[in-house]
Amino acid sequence: MKERVIGIDAGGTMTKAALFDLAGVERACARRPNQMLFPKPGHTERDPDRMWRMACEAVREVLEVSGTDPADVAAVSVAGYGSGLYVIDGAGDPVRPGIVSTDGRTAEMLASWKASGLYDAAGAKVQQRLFAGHSAALIPWLDRNEPELFGRSAQVAFCKDFLRGRLTGDYSTDPSDGGIAGLIDVERAAWSEEFFEMTGIRHWLSRMPEIRPSDEIVGGVTAAAAALTGLRAGTPVVRGAVDVSAAAMASGVVDPDHLSVVAGTFSINSTLHATPRLSILPFIQSPYPLGGFIATEGAATSASNLEWFIRNVLDGEAARAEREGKSIYAVCNELIEGSLGKSNDILFFPFLFGGPGGAPAGLLGLTASHTLGDVLRAIFEGIVYAHKQDIDRLLTGPDAARPSVLRLAGGASRSPLWAQMFADALGLPVELPAGSELGAQGVAILAATAIGAHSDLRGAVAAMTRTARRFEPRPERQADHARKYARYTATADALSAAWREDDRLVA
Repeated sequence: MKERVIGIDAGGTMTKAALFDLAGVERACARRPNQMLFPKPGHTERDPDRMWRMACEAVREVLEVSGTDPADVAAVSVAGYGSGLYVIDGAGDPVRPGIVSTDGRTAEMLASWKASGLYDAAGAKVQQRLFAGHSAALIPWLDRNEPELFGRSAQVAFCKDFLRGRLTGDYSTDPSDGGIAGLIDVERAAWSEEFFEMTGIRHWLSRMPEIRPSDEIVGGVTAAAAALTGLRAGTPVVRGAVDVSAAAMASGVVDPDHLSVVAGTFSINSTLHATPRLSILPFIQSPYPLGGFIATEGAATSASNLEWFIRNVLDGEAARAEREGKSIYAVCNELIEGSLGKSNDILFFPFLFGGPGGAPAGLLGLTASHTLGDVLRAIFEGIVYAHKQDIDRLLTGPDAARPSVLRLAGGASRSPLWAQMFADALGLPVELPAGSELGAQGVAILAATAIGAHSDLRGAVAAMTRTARRFEPRPERQADHARKYARYTATADALSAAWREDDRLVA
């Protein structure tokens, strides 16, 4: 049997390709940046053709740097960000730019839905709360504001499905993407006709893709795609999954005992359930490829805030890290370690990319005696507390999970100090999965299962994932974090009330 599989993951900031063996060990990885387009305030788009070119380059690089014969690649699969929207014609070409899930153009429409009661009624049909970048909000908005789009289109596609369609010609989707799009009855894994009817987009049902299993072979790499990627024509391609589910699988999340946390561009916090959560509708939820359902709370309040600080404030430290052959996370850890032995009441609110009720980001409690290490510590802690707010919501209600361990992925997992903060603040052991590209690894697991390398998907997860390190919560630190978290939440609420979107100060 061929011993290599490739996973492609098109995320919010990067498109990546990674090569794995059938034990889940990453053998090579290549990354390409995604270019964001901002045609109007609040609009966040992407050139689908450019994203495809970046994916092709990444796959070709992985084959070249690893010295892998394309004939030895057993299968390929694809992950991508959830929601947003791609609309294609009959040839599979985009009829407008792709929309990224951070898009905010539908905010005014959703506000009117809330006022009329449609927001709650529609959300109940798809078992989740609606947000501005939701496919469920974007299609109604486009139907009203770009009415010619329907006639020019043949099908709606989601991020991973657009890329897989370019590989094979198959533009179907899987239940995980359909769920996070907010367009299916999650329990039935079928398009919600009631949702389409009540939101005035019933005619768009004719443009929705077929929903099929995540771990199914959809076809082979076409000759045209082979020429661009370096893959062998005919290589099996597996449908794939949305990145939230793919990363959870690669983290070894297989039952309700596991809390999946991705601290990256977004705060993504997920638990597994035997049935959809209905007592308190989550931010998003969808069928999980291993069976059951995955419920998620999240916001743009995670490690992207640290990346902004590094890029705009720590350019000198980043240069030092490069000179010394260190990661910037190692340098941050060194600076923070000098702050840990003393009291630090600085609060950081990680709302650079959007906060509750329009609250802005900020540092509170600075004095002249504070150091850069103190500020970095506050940033690390503030991001942990933002995750805790999401997790507290996720774990509330009679049908909430009761996890006993947290599996941490994303940028925060690169810092042992940060992982320990998560353990101390949340009171749960934190385990770091081995590997760096978990979205790509998750769909590589799907690919290995589809070709028969493992007997079933659960067995593939067991065989292809492992824990690299574990951090136990320290009781002596939990009380300090509880006190500081209480101040954080009270102050965040006050900020939210003081900085309403329609009440900005103008100098």
